[in-house]
Amino acid sequence: MADYLSPLAAPFEFAGDGHGVLLIHGYTGSPAHMRPLGERLRDAGFSVKGILLPGHGTDAEDMRKVSWQDWVLAAREAAGEMRKKYAFFSVAGLSMGGLLSLLIASEGTADACVSIASPMRTRQRFRGLAPLLAKVYPTVRKRGESRGVDAEYDVGYDCFPTSSVHDLNVIMRLARQGLPLIRCPLLAVQSRRDETVTEDSPEIILREAGSEKKAALWLQDAPHVCTISPEMGKIADGMIRFLRECEAAAAAEKGESAKNS
Repeated sequence: MADYLSPLAAPFEFAGDGHGVLLIHGYTGSPAHMRPLGERLRDAGFSVKGILLPGHGTDAEDMRKVSWQDWVLAAREAAGEMRKKYAFFSVAGLSMGGLLSLLIASEGTADACVSIASPMRTRQRFRGLAPLLAKVYPTVRKRGESRGVDAEYDVGYDCFPTSSVHDLNVIMRLARQGLPLIRCPLLAVQSRRDETVTEDSPEIILREAGSEKKAALWLQDAPHVCTISPEMGKIADGMIRFLRECEAAAAAEKGESAKNS
């Protein structure tokens, strides 16, 4: 689960058409969790970039050296670069990466956003006590979160510093606060068998987001890291259809505006 020398765990970039898609992995994960999805998007013609967030892809102890600000900055910088490079720019992320995607969308950078298993609430009851628990339990080891996924792409930490949960909590709060500011089309993907995120999270996202075009894509039997599960194809097909619809609608609106000017 921690072969970070594997090329699958490295950041990736695929050249395609003028529609760029930024993919952001989750808390304790790596670009490997997004790579199969990125390859499917590439095969559909998109230009795709998968980034590695600070403190990830090395050793779990490195998460102690970074904060939520570092993760937000990395996502913003990647989004800004792609915004300048592509005529149509979409952002998508898994779990915490989905929260970062929602933040980018709330700042008006993206033309479309896809949040995948993004938590508005989690099933971890003691998440809010992380600063106190860190004094007694400095490290948390994951349990049973790798079932039902492709082991080849399951490259991520099997533990994490308890103190870093506070940073995840901050990003969750900021992402929710920013939902009313989102105006771009929004797709929320969620599995009914997610062992980490509560089932009402996508409902909260779609209810509170300011987007006119917004939809949910439900998976039936995928674990939290659903992007490397047998249902990844359903995610890819849903994303491709949604993003191409958004792109076409934007092009039609632009053409209509040009004709009327």
